[in-house]
Amino acid sequence: MWSENKVRIKDIAEELGVSTATVSNVLHGKTKKISEQTVKKVEKKLEERGYIPNMAATLLARNNSRIIGVVVNNHPKYEGHIFEDSFIASAINHLSDEIEDSGYFMMLKKAKKITEIIEFASMWNMDGIVVIGFCEDEYQDLRDRIRISMVIYGGFVYEQNRYGNITIDDFDGGRQAGLYLKKNGHRKVLCVADNEVCMDRRRYEGVCEGLGEKADFLKIPMQENERHIFYEKNFEKFLKYTAIFAVSDFYALELMHFLQKKQVNIPEDISIIGFDGSVDAKKSKPRLTTVKQDNKLRAQTAISLLIRMINDSSVAENLCIPVELEIGESVKNHIDI
Repeated sequence: MWSENKVRIKDIAEELGVSTATVSNVLHGKTKKISEQTVKKVEKKLEERGYIPNMAATLLARNNSRIIGVVVNNHPKYEGHIFEDSFIASAINHLSDEIEDSGYFMMLKKAKKITEIIEFASMWNMDGIVVIGFCEDEYQDLRDRIRISMVIYGGFVYEQNRYGNITIDDFDGGRQAGLYLKKNGHRKVLCVADNEVCMDRRRYEGVCEGLGEKADFLKIPMQENERHIFYEKNFEKFLKYTAIFAVSDFYALELMHFLQKKQVNIPEDISIIGFDGSVDAKKSKPRLTTVKQDNKLRAQTAISLLIRMINDSSVAENLCIPVELEIGESVKNHIDI
């Protein structure tokens, strides 16, 4: 690779067939009168020829850095492996594609406290941020302390308030699962989750709606080692049910594996439904029945909304992505109660 000291603006201009003024203007962020296609072409050539340090400084100096931050709540329940979680990994993958396709750069950060976003966004002069996995009161506090465009992705809020919010229809997902269990003769249904609020609560309420009656609820520990102890202690309780609805594929598959080790047949003895439509759900044996969310559509909607907000500060919307029950092999059909 060339040293940046050996690269002249004239060389870049000649290779691209543009004027030296055009290259200079791109370098200094004066791009209002230059087509987006030309800007991208010049930036790509500058990167190829070793101008990356200069480009980074230029981006930070611009009014519009074209940087979008993606911040994920590094919750203790992930135990230091947050980016290995299938939902988080899928979300990051699709967000990365959408951000790049929109002509922006993505900067990724995990944060234990939402207030870490303030310094992160300011330090890199970000045009906007996507925030994943925090709570409603935290979003409100962050909105009061920063002024850049913000979209919530994978969080939960009751009221839209000066930010964009991309959610999924958690209640309807639970309802579809409940209807399917009812259709297949299940009445003794247990819901498992690590909390009783936000989207997990909505999923549980949806299951009850679909069943036409209240399902039992069991709160499980967030820490993995504590969950396995909990499963052992409650093994006999699990056997009282014909079906278990878990609020995530992760918990559904974990519980399925535990029961299988205890020689419980799935779905002959107990049926299981998860939520997310993860890659792991498709690979499980039996293949997990799950409420599938379209992560690609969710990412497209999130970045499209964020860019509209960047261009118009008055934009703020609450958008809901539909979900669909994906039938696998983990639910027994037409059982006799």
